Amino acid sequence: MAFCNKVGGLLRRSISQNGPAPINFMLNSIRCMSSSKLFIGGLSYSTDEQSLKDAFAGFGDVVDAKVIVDRDTGRSRGFGFVNYSSTESASEALSAMDGQELNGRNIRVSFANDRPAGPRPFGGGGYRGDRGFGGGDADF
Repeated sequence: MAFCNKVGGLLRRSISQNGPAPINFMLNSIRCMSSSKLFIGGLSYSTDEQSLKDAFAGFGDVVDAKVIVDRDTGRSRGFGFVNYSSTESASEALSAMDGQELNGRNIRVSFANDRPAGPRPFGGGGYRGDRGFGGGDADF
């Protein structure tokens, strides 16, 4: 992924005068070509990591399958990730499984986007007492 980030930086600098649309398209294409990690959305709350792995194992060597759970309740948040050993297996699984039913729910499958490294920015929304939902550094 570091290679893709480097290529992305070079593309951004060299094509910046042509507007953002061609750059974003090219960067997403490069990211998808080199990714073997899939995002799985719309999971049933009863889907666990083993059943997720079993559902995707027919398309190649699944390195790991992870269902994301709420840290307070331990209940599934309805999405997860499947990581393959090859990009070809991931592409095949994406094509075959997107929109299919798994444990009573139609799932959405796409290539996973890596989170940017480093600390998360402050100022995301949230309930602020009697002021409602806010974000950023608004002065009240």
